Amino acid sequence: MLNENKGKFVTVAEVAEAMRVSKMTVYRLVHSGTLPAVRVGRSFRVPEQAVNDYLERSVYDVG
Repeated sequence: MLNENKGKFVTVAEVAEAMRVSKMTVYRLVHSGTLPAVRVGRSFRVPEQAVNDYLERSVYDVG
């Protein structure tokens, strides 16, 4: 049942480090539904592609 097309999952700590924000910020994004995640036991895993998509949506042109 494992789907190779789903990609890699990363931890909240890895997302926070990549985005240079606190883990609490990532948890807020997950709980608000802004950043999709899968609950595994007591922790969350975030699809790597979802992080990339979120960052692409968040970029804006200042000029």
